[in-house]
Amino acid sequence: MRPRPPVRGRGVFSGTGLIITCLAATLAALVYPVWSYTDRSGTGVDVLNAQSVSTRWGALSALDRDFVTKVRLAGLWELPAGQQAQLKGTTPAVRTAGRHLVEGHTFLDRRVRQVAAQLGLQLPNEPSDQQRQWLDTLNAAQGVEYDRQFANIARLAHGRVFSVVAQVRASTRNSLVRALADDANTTVLDHIKVLEATGYVDYEAVAREMAAASTPPPTLPPAPPGPVADPAPAVPVTPSPSPSYPLPPPATSPPPREHDGS
Repeated sequence: MRPRPPVRGRGVFSGTGLIITCLAATLAALVYPVWSYTDRSGTGVDVLNAQSVSTRWGALSALDRDFVTKVRLAGLWELPAGQQAQLKGTTPAVRTAGRHLVEGHTFLDRRVRQVAAQLGLQLPNEPSDQQRQWLDTLNAAQGVEYDRQFANIARLAHGRVFSVVAQVRASTRNSLVRALADDANTTVLDHIKVLEATGYVDYEAVAREMAAASTPPPTLPPAPPGPVADPAPAVPVTPSPSPSYPLPPPATSPPPREHDGS
């Protein structure tokens, strides 16, 4: 039997098909990242839109609602802790920090209840389990140990909420939440400073606790190099002129204290 002659053109079509397949695969690889991170459900923007509700003051996200709840929770345990520190603190600095906590969270609690009422949000009336544990620890401590526990527990709590305030202030689309974040930022920073002024804050312990609660970046920066020669001094440049604008007044502020004229 004579062998069947080869079909002419089969190799040409086979090669053309391979080229087309490769081109299609390349195009898919270029298009896929755009599709996967822009239109696919489950991305950050998609989740943001799905968990946001419309209000007359702007969209209210899940992060906004969580922030409002956290402001209320902070006052539920820091108000009694501040009152206690004014009585149990053994140094003027600790008692001063307690007074700042009472004044700051009295003001913030009034603000957060106003905002929650306008937005139709329900607020908790009891501290969280962790906050109860903090109060139990302070109740059991006495003397200098109380001062140390109060300063470090309160400083750690304020450090955690400080980053939340910054995130909300930077990203919220709701004007009421934005104003509340301004007030919270001012109050929390004041409390951090007066707590550190007690001299009892253990910065190493605070740093470890904050690091344990955060997610490390995918790739850590390299360790700093050994000693090197001093770099050349920076050369200042003349910036291009730009208009300046006055800052607007604060969104809210505590009511002024009345003077008795004495």
